[in-house]
Amino acid sequence: MADQSLHDVFSEKKMAELFTSDRSDLFFDALYGDASEGAYDISLVFTGAQNQSLKFEFHLKQRPGKCLACNLTYGLPEVFIRHPVIDLKGLSHKIAEQLGQKAAVKDWEVGMTSEVSSALHVIPFTVHLE
Repeated sequence: MADQSLHDVFSEKKMAELFTSDRSDLFFDALYGDASEGAYDISLVFTGAQNQSLKFEFHLKQRPGKCLACNLTYGLPEVFIRHPVIDLKGLSHKIAEQLGQKAAVKDWEVGMTSEVSSALHVIPFTVHLE
């Protein structure tokens, strides 16, 4: 997998199509019953490839007037694994589809939350291909 061509395939625009911006509100609406209760917006960013694995990160960006650090983002990997709005299984297959018929998902994994800053937390997401 050529890394530069993958950055073209998984451009910022394509990531926004695969993981739409309304998912943050849908996630918080499902979690709290009110989307405005959410302290951050969730986006997906492609970070590279290694062997038969595609590396992504969920970026949790603090919403204006909210406190990202005050929220329990460290338990989110387990929530993301199960949550139907985030739909990691479906997302992993949509990611593989971008590579054409030659790519099939073997499995995927979610890493631990890391705090990049008080306004940005990151959750690694890796898709392993067959």
